[in-house]
Amino acid sequence: MTMDRDIPWSELEALLSRMEGHQRDKVLALARRLRPGLTAEDIQNPHDFPELGDNDWHYEDGVLTGIQAVVAALRAMVNDPSGK
Repeated sequence: MTMDRDIPWSELEALLSRMEGHQRDKVLALARRLRPGLTAEDIQNPHDFPELGDNDWHYEDGVLTGIQAVVAALRAMVNDPSGK
């Protein structure tokens, strides 16, 4: 697949930011269904909450981690296009 246009970094970064925010909200909402009252900070340490041993929660958290990995890789590439 080829792209017919160059996408400005700011547009791509904005899209990825929206995707990350949406997924972060989804992960937190699922965590709160499993254990009401959890905060965004709480789910940074899921081992502290046995309810977060749920397979669906782990899947959604993994999707979030994947999005964050793509963002980090692209930012690194933008900051050092030589790849060094």
